[in-house]
Amino acid sequence: MDYLQDLNPQQRLAVTTAHGPLLVVAGAGSGKTRVLTSRIAHLIRAHGVPPHRIVAVTFTNKAAQEMRERLQALIGPGAAQVVMGTFHALCVRILRAEAAYAGVGRDFQIFDDTEQLAVVREVCKELNLDPKRIQPKALLSAISRAKDELVEPEDYPAGGDFWEQIVAKVYAKYQEKLRRANALDFDDLIMAAVRTFREHPEVRRKYQERFEHILVDEYQDTNRAQYALVRLLAERTGNICVVGDEDQSIYAFRGADIRNILEFERDFPGAQVIKLEENYRSTQNILGAANSVIKNNTERKVKRLWTQRPAGEKVAFFQGGSEWEEARFVAQAIRELRDKEGWAFRDVAILYRTHALSRVLEEEFMRSGIPYRIIAGVRFYERKEIRDLLAYLRLIHNPDNDMSFLRIVNTPRRGIGETTLSRLAAYAQEFGLSLFAALSYLDGVDGLGSRARQALRNFRDLVEGWRQSLGRRSLSELVTAVLKESGYLAELQAQGDEEARARVENLDEFLSLARQFENGETAADLAVLLEYVALISDVDAYDAEADAVNMMTVHASKGLEFPVVFIVGLEEGIFPHARSAWEDGQLEEERRLMYVAMTRAQDRLLLTCARQRTLYGATRPNAVSSFVQEIDPQYLEEKGVSSLDLRSYVPAESPKPGDSQRTFRVGDKVEHKIWGRGMIVSVSDSGGDLLLAIAFPDQGIKRVLAHLAPITKV
Repeated sequence: MDYLQDLNPQQRLAVTTAHGPLLVVAGAGSGKTRVLTSRIAHLIRAHGVPPHRIVAVTFTNKAAQEMRERLQALIGPGAAQVVMGTFHALCVRILRAEAAYAGVGRDFQIFDDTEQLAVVREVCKELNLDPKRIQPKALLSAISRAKDELVEPEDYPAGGDFWEQIVAKVYAKYQEKLRRANALDFDDLIMAAVRTFREHPEVRRKYQERFEHILVDEYQDTNRAQYALVRLLAERTGNICVVGDEDQSIYAFRGADIRNILEFERDFPGAQVIKLEENYRSTQNILGAANSVIKNNTERKVKRLWTQRPAGEKVAFFQGGSEWEEARFVAQAIRELRDKEGWAFRDVAILYRTHALSRVLEEEFMRSGIPYRIIAGVRFYERKEIRDLLAYLRLIHNPDNDMSFLRIVNTPRRGIGETTLSRLAAYAQEFGLSLFAALSYLDGVDGLGSRARQALRNFRDLVEGWRQSLGRRSLSELVTAVLKESGYLAELQAQGDEEARARVENLDEFLSLARQFENGETAADLAVLLEYVALISDVDAYDAEADAVNMMTVHASKGLEFPVVFIVGLEEGIFPHARSAWEDGQLEEERRLMYVAMTRAQDRLLLTCARQRTLYGATRPNAVSSFVQEIDPQYLEEKGVSSLDLRSYVPAESPKPGDSQRTFRVGDKVEHKIWGRGMIVSVSDSGGDLLLAIAFPDQGIKRVLAHLAPITKV
């Protein structure tokens, strides 16, 4: 029982309460991952539960991987037998195994956000809906909300107002297109699993018997569909343990229902409730400040985090005259934290309510030579070249995937234009075929010229050749063949500029990823790779080792922690968001968001705002956020302008056209404040300024804006 030794009394109670429904209210930084993994180990060691009879559900792959690694350290190889992963990954596993009952093909594909939006746009076009008046993204959000509530297309209220009537029509056609493509979107994964359990009692019993114990992490973030899934699984044994914190419920906009955790005891009669209130992450001053904010919420279970850590530095608060002063304070404070206290850039996180606040900070960091990276910005798998390659692979895996077909049929250019594709699409729709299947009947498609017909045949033969080679090539060999034989790689190499070279490097990186999935069976490996890419999230790609300041929205920071945290833009109308003033329950959601942001900090917490800010094209004065005013003064220390040399600071003016062009040219040698001496290898226009690509011997090629970068000509 060595895994029990380092647990505090409440943690130990949560671990050893083995049977029946259990709610573990786990405050921020209270060791919930340790409790979950120790509980699984206890079920296996002390109660003899076979590992494969336990399922643990998380919200990110990163959390699942961390849990599995910890569990393996506790019980050894048996950890691999525990079913552990995200809700979506669990449902994919069930649906592939029970495809016949679920009404899907076993090799179904998972459409990502871009593909879903493309399908909605196609439906709008067919229904003659003006995308300027009826936005496809709004339609997709409405469909997603319906699926979160387990509302099928045939049950959607078509007799409602004009908007509901439109959504009902689009939803029905959207689902039909997914069905024809043998594809599911993310929301379908859970809804289809719940539907299968409800409609087929024998399947439900199979998994109820299989999963004797169910554990759910971050239960406060579950929606109705996820709640229905775990409740169905737990019906037979009642052995369900959920861990969460209603004070950290910040995903209502994604359909999360805080009532799931607040009403757990009603939904599962006889449930025990255990509170974890000892925090191992933050100093007492940070916790005191966070507690004094969150206590103003009414939708919560009473608890108060405490810690054995020292009081630490007080929470710092700075109000600048403008967003430029605010950014200057942040940059100089980071310098002082690094130079005087020894923190690395990677130890620092900048959190904001919306990405729009990052621009001025980015410009100041470039001017100051502070390395930074934006988390949840353009992800690796969202880059054009990676999406293009994935579309090729998805079409090879599933030739009925019309979205992938349309993305790459003329990428690179093959002389297949919009007119040709519209005629092909009309033929395919008339005969109920996918676009790729219609390529086998080109002689029947009216209006195709001989060149277009031949180009389509060549494309069909190319894809068919790759499909037929699935049993003979490894996954990396297939990827290499696609890049070369499609002409995609050659087109990039022919461009020869820095951007094209960067794209080639990204494709090389994808090739490295492909090799990790090779087991000698290309078709199976390809399916696993595509599923992995579809399920990965922003936080999963977070690299804690890169030495750069981390910038992200508060939502993206959930589950992370940093020694030093800045929360910027703390003004009424920004944080809390303006809509919180009139939307019911929104202010409490915003306050929970503030609480999450504050409790990311381990040692230092700094809060900033500006008296006047230009945002979204308008300049206006802003009051200090009410959340700052809710902090007990005993935990707060104000920082004045005089504490930093800001008096002479004036933001750089935009360069006059041509100024930088006369100053910097390809071949010029320059000195950078941080990276040393380098040579300019390319110069391009960037919104009135010049974007310089500079080669540094020890740093590689860096891209900077001419008027912002701390560089001088040598």
